[in-house]
This record gives sequence, C-alpha cells and structure tokens, in this order.
Amino acid sequence: MFEVRFHGRGGQGAVTAANILAMAAFKEGYHAQSFPFFGVERRGAPVQAFTRIDEKPIDIRMNVYSPHAVVVLDPSLLEIINVTEGLAEGGTIIINTSKSPADYDFNYKIATFDATSIALAHKLGSSASPIVNTAILGAYSKAIKNVSIENVMLAIKERAPAKKEENAMAAHEAYEKTILGWEK
Repeated sequence: MFEVRFHGRGGQGAVTAANILAMAAFKEGYHAQSFPFFGVERRGAPVQAFTRIDEKPIDIRMNVYSPHAVVVLDPSLLEIINVTEGLAEGGTIIINTSKSPADYDFNYKIATFDATSIALAHKLGSSASPIVNTAILGAYSKAIKNVSIENVMLAIKERAPAKKEENAMAAHEAYEKTILGWEK
C-alpha cells in the first residue's frame, strides 16, 4: 500500500487534492481512499489530508502515520510543522517552492516546483490566495509515477469545483516544470 500525506493551509485545497489523487489512482486501476484531518477548522490554519493507493481493497480506517510521500502545498509550513514525521525511509517530499531541491537538507528524495506561480498564471484563486492543489498533483505524478499525468488531468476535469480546464493545464505545466532532486 502506498500512503500520501498532504500538508496545506485551510483554503488551499489539500483535501480536494487528496480526493482527486484517489480518483486518478482509481482510473489507473487501483483501489484508493482519501480523507482529511482538521485541527482548528479555519482559513489559513494548517490542515492535513491523506490518500492511500493499493492494488487490493483498503480496509484501514485511520490516519496515515508512515507515509511514503509528503506533499507540501505551502512552504511556510516547513518552519512550523515537522513534515517528515513518520516519513518512510527512502520517501519523497514534494514542495511548492521556487527553491531548488538542493536548497533543502532532508534525508529524503526532494521534488520542487513553483505551484504558486503556475496557479497565478492560470488565474486559480486570487493573487492574495492562489489555489495550488491541482498543480501539486502534476508534480506528484512526475515524482511518484504511480498515477499518470493523463489520469490526473481527467480526474481534475471531473472533480475540480471550478475552472476545470485551467486546473488541468496547471497540473500539466507543473508536471513539466517539477525538478526531481534525485535526477542529475
């Protein structure tokens, strides 16, 4: 079973991203499950969401404690949350940032891309609060490779609450621009 933990802030779409990833995994022929975890439910507060992907039915109904991948929608969370907590050995961290993977000192595989700029270019959200969730799924597809960018885009077009085409194109652009720190 492959487990993913999303870290975002309320209003960025982490829960929607987890749901769309589950749908894309289903389109790949996997069984999938996604669910949120909220602390204080308010805009801007840290939130977590989870996705599980497996070749067989998933019977577990609890939080993800040892993810294989961590997806960070807001890089400021790196300063206040230990996003690597429980991350499996050899795991991957996907970060929305304009920085390079080499700028991070984690003992994990690091993938980076600027989802904020991509979201702004596609007019997703506002300039004060860009919605980066669909772009992050393009980066996930490139970094993890258990869901194709084509199925991510199809799932986005089915599940995105608005601007379906723009969201799908943001995911595709992120896929193209993601830097994989383990590839030289």
